[in-house]
Amino acid sequence: MAPQDPNAPSGSGSGKRNEDTVKVPATDPKKKDDKKDEDLSEEDLELKNQLELYVERVQDTDPGVQKNALERCDLTSHKISSHRQEIRTSTSSMTSVPKPLKYLRPHYGTLKAYYETMAESELKKYLADILSVLALTMSAEGERESLKYRLLGSDGDIGSWGHEYVRNLAEEIAQEFAKRQSEEAPIEELMELVQQIVAFHMKHNAEPEAVDLLMEVEYLNLLIEHVDKTNFKRTCLYLTSSARYLPGPDDVLVLDIAYTIYMKFEEYPNALQIALFLDNMQGISFELDDEMVAEDDDREALQDIINNTKLSEGYLTLARDIEVMEAKTPEDIYKAHLLDGRASAGASVDSARQNLAATFVNAFVNAGFGQDKLMTVPSDASSGGSSGNWLFKNKEHGKTSAAASLGMILLWDVDSGLAQIDKYFHSKDTHVIAGALLGVGIVNCSIKNDCDPALALLGEYIDKEDPFIRIGAIMGLGIAYAGAQNEQIRSKLTPILNDAKAPLDVVAFTAISLGLVYVGSCNEEVAQAIIFALMDRSDSELGEPLARLIPLSLGLLYLGKQESVEATAEVSKTFNEKIRKHCDMTLLSCAYAGTGNVLKVQNLLGHCSQHLEKNETHQGPAVLGIAMISMAEELGVEMAIRSLEHLLQYGEQNIRRAVPLALGLLCMSNPKVNVMDTLSRLSHDTDSEVAMAAVISLGLLGAGTNNARIAGMLRNLSSYYYKDASLLFCVRIAQGLVHLGKGLLTLNPYHSDRFLLSPTALAGIITLLHACLDMKAIILGKYHYILYFIVLAMQPRMLLTVDENLKPLSIPVRVGQAVDVVGQAGRPKTITGFQTHSTPVLLAAGDRAELATEKYIPLSPILEGFVILKENPDYREDN
Repeated sequence: MAPQDPNAPSGSGSGKRNEDTVKVPATDPKKKDDKKDEDLSEEDLELKNQLELYVERVQDTDPGVQKNALERCDLTSHKISSHRQEIRTSTSSMTSVPKPLKYLRPHYGTLKAYYETMAESELKKYLADILSVLALTMSAEGERESLKYRLLGSDGDIGSWGHEYVRNLAEEIAQEFAKRQSEEAPIEELMELVQQIVAFHMKHNAEPEAVDLLMEVEYLNLLIEHVDKTNFKRTCLYLTSSARYLPGPDDVLVLDIAYTIYMKFEEYPNALQIALFLDNMQGISFELDDEMVAEDDDREALQDIINNTKLSEGYLTLARDIEVMEAKTPEDIYKAHLLDGRASAGASVDSARQNLAATFVNAFVNAGFGQDKLMTVPSDASSGGSSGNWLFKNKEHGKTSAAASLGMILLWDVDSGLAQIDKYFHSKDTHVIAGALLGVGIVNCSIKNDCDPALALLGEYIDKEDPFIRIGAIMGLGIAYAGAQNEQIRSKLTPILNDAKAPLDVVAFTAISLGLVYVGSCNEEVAQAIIFALMDRSDSELGEPLARLIPLSLGLLYLGKQESVEATAEVSKTFNEKIRKHCDMTLLSCAYAGTGNVLKVQNLLGHCSQHLEKNETHQGPAVLGIAMISMAEELGVEMAIRSLEHLLQYGEQNIRRAVPLALGLLCMSNPKVNVMDTLSRLSHDTDSEVAMAAVISLGLLGAGTNNARIAGMLRNLSSYYYKDASLLFCVRIAQGLVHLGKGLLTLNPYHSDRFLLSPTALAGIITLLHACLDMKAIILGKYHYILYFIVLAMQPRMLLTVDENLKPLSIPVRVGQAVDVVGQAGRPKTITGFQTHSTPVLLAAGDRAELATEKYIPLSPILEGFVILKENPDYREDN
């Protein structure tokens, strides 16, 4: 409060108290003003009187007096900037109105009126500057007077009036720009001001505000000349994060600008990420030649990295470091001894169905370790060789999965894998050969090899008589070359689609394999071949559950490609009515997968709200589509989970069967407690199909996490369903998934800090989920090996640091929950609640790592998977 005036009458203190208690209406406004003045300190009073004097003098007829008064007024008003010194350096807003502004407010109208009467002169521009600042607090809503007077004022530095003024101007420019655009009025003078504002914002750590303004006035290119070494990272971070929330084509434009900025500052790893996100890989070759790398040894090492050859070696380094190399048996996973008597008794029964389940559990748990206790035991251990024994504990098509499981155990280790699978090619049993072919495909999954062993081995079996062998070879090719867009495979597989004599299951798997090989490529020739195959099939065949995989393969061609699907979607309207709607939903959900497009989610929700006859199947893909589109960012995931809860309450039975699968897709390898509880509730549902889907989804939810709570739930379910062979089979599969790779693998299709989506990983997951929409006919029938499509999404969830010679390097890293630092000034912490470990380390969903030492510099901006480190030349050991 202002200090009390010593000359005031002695009773004034008590008088003030009385005035507070007895509210007398002030009749004389003059007295009221005097009262206000009494509250002011001497300094403030002097400033107020001074400013009022200047206002009078501004209106003087003598130009000399005017100029003097305006300059004084200008100077005094410029004191605002001293009040705003703190504001100018940060992006926060003013907490109180600066005093010169406060005291000039009552005279705003007077000055405005006088301004209109002044002749054109420098003085008039001076006054316009002051009015522009006063309009900051005085202007009526929507009048944009601050901008009006700014344009009429002098061309001085706008930054000297402080941050709040500049921010207000930017807001008014955005409104004015929209108005002028609609009226087609000139915008040049606005653009000059935009240049100044952007330069000011970029200097003062307010990059998000500069970007927002440039988006409003559609002039983002200006950003490139204003970024420098100090602010380009924050600017690009804001650009890439906001791209998710922009409608097309603005999102692509924003990412293009970020790409250009990264290239300007030679941040090639970041630029490559954006190129991958935009799927714009022109000029980026994965085949190295002499021009790129002159040294043969260097070229070979780099080509190995590109081909992913080191994956198996790195994964096993991680396993040895964490000490989980010892093979596990299915019994170690089931932990039947923890259950009460009846279930453990049931577990020892030797049935083909339970052996098949054990085959999958064994394959999932020991994936990539190269050894297990069922399939890879040395043959001298017992008379007939244990692997042979286990193989023949499975019936017919069960042997296919058993032989293929060897490929899963030797995952990514191509040389050793092919050598061990080779013995099954000499078998007389067609199922075993089919499994061996599939195993070859699995071993080669996500590894590129210059001599293409998979194509050489599998190519000759594609046209055999036996449908099982054909399916094994075709599926193997699809898994080995997913995303490769290999022309040889297209020329081999397309004729099968158009062969009217080929059985439906062979055609369905051919279509899926082509969809995987050409995932997201929009390849017209493949699309046409699949469309003709759909049109050629009879009514009865189109009613089969497997036939629904053919529209899915069409969807995979357009995965994430948005509008590119429209022509094909039009053609699908001419299909047989049995499959027409199903195809429509599948194409829509695949084309917008991972885009977060809200309008498409609403469209799909609309289809789910209809109550239909029994035989309609298209609502299942629609429910999965909601999850596929919403999985792009956290907010979308939360909202989709809430929408799916509503569908559970009000939807038809075929929708309820798909909801658990959609929940599993949204939280793949990310055990969220609320989703876990929902699935746990649904796993006891009266409809066995809903329960099966919920059980499988529990496995996907905890895939590769060893989550103890999910493992406990599944153990209890195995005891609850011990008499129901089908459900018990699903529980076992889920148990295998939770302990995937002994907890070292993840199925999450997102990587690079959740920025990039792997199309092949997502394609593998969706293929499995679509098959799970009709669990009884496909997974529990004779096509259980569809479960192996999940291998496309399997990746080690590790951080492995290597030196420049690619030798593992153990250094301290901090691992904690990732924090969103977009738009924050300075260098905020990017992780919270961290622990320090030595590499190699495991990263859970939502985790981020950063180096805990300055001795090395990472060559990749994101610490995931393999990271090459180089020594920091400026590092000095502290003695």
